[in-house]
Amino acid sequence: MSEPDRHMIRIDRKPQLFSFRVAGLIFRDGYLLAQRAVKDDYWALPGGRAEIGESSQETILREMREELHRDVRIERLLWTVESFFAYQGYAAHELGFYYLLSMDEDFPFHETDIVHRIVDGLEVEFRWLRATPSALVGDRLKPQFIADHIDRLPAAVQHVVIREGVSRQAETETEA
Repeated sequence: MSEPDRHMIRIDRKPQLFSFRVAGLIFRDGYLLAQRAVKDDYWALPGGRAEIGESSQETILREMREELHRDVRIERLLWTVESFFAYQGYAAHELGFYYLLSMDEDFPFHETDIVHRIVDGLEVEFRWLRATPSALVGDRLKPQFIADHIDRLPAAVQHVVIREGVSRQAETETEA
C-alpha cells in the first residue's frame, strides 16, 4: 500500500501568500537553536510548514526528525501567532504555532559556528544564538517578538498578532 500524497499548507496567490508554520524553541547553555537558508540574512526558529491532516504537534515532531535527525519532546505550546509581512513581492500571512521543546539526544554545540546543515529543497544551516533580547535582535531572529520575550516565556499560551514587525498581544488564553 502506498503512502498518501503529502501536501503542505501553503496558498500561493501572488501577490498574496498564506502558510501554516510550526516552530520550536530549543535551549542549551543560554543559547537558542536557529536556522536559515544559506541565502538569507536573517535567522528563524527550526520548524516548517504543517501538512494537511497533521496536527501542529505532529508537524513539529516530524520537522525536527527531518531537519535535526533527532527526536524532541514537546514541553508546551508557548504562542499562536498571526504574522502579516512583506516577503519577496508577497503580502504574506502566516499562522504559526511555537512550542518549547527539549532534546534528550546530544546535538552539536558551538557558540559561534554553524553546527548542522541539511538540504531540504534549499540548503539550510543551523546555529546556536545567544538567547538574550539584544543578541537575538542583532542576529536578526524573525519574528522579532521572540527576541522581545525570550527572557520571559509565557506560563500559559499567548495569542500574538504581528503586522510588519510591530507586535501586539491580542489575547492570552490558557492551555487546555
